[in-house]
Amino acid sequence: MQTSFHMSLPCQSVKETKSFYNNIGASFGRSTLNWVDVNFYGHQITFIKAGKFNFNSPNYVFEGKILPSFHFGIILDHTTWQNSYAKLKELQLDLVTQSTFLKHKAGEHHSFFVKDPNGYMLEFKSFKDSNDVFNT
Repeated sequence: MQTSFHMSLPCQSVKETKSFYNNIGASFGRSTLNWVDVNFYGHQITFIKAGKFNFNSPNYVFEGKILPSFHFGIILDHTTWQNSYAKLKELQLDLVTQSTFLKHKAGEHHSFFVKDPNGYMLEFKSFKDSNDVFNT
């Protein structure tokens, strides 16, 4: 069995959260009026209606780009990454422009971010060499 992660996050609206993740190609598992399990590329994210919440989301600079320090994401093969970028751009979502990081170094990857309706930043990442995910 391939290992998957589970993450639980607060959300403001289950309906808006489901709509957003449906639009970006996710599917759903169990749900009630107060929570939903999202199948995000084979990983389980449970969004639980929690009303208003607040979290610090400071930014940091990496290779001259300002990036959100509070984010989560998915690592995809390059074709799936390109297709995802094209689809999300077509949906006219507020994408943080795609960039290539660590060019010509171990860990070279393409990356872009999109914000979900709860304010979470999702990163879509594709490594030039999939063996470099943890290489330094």
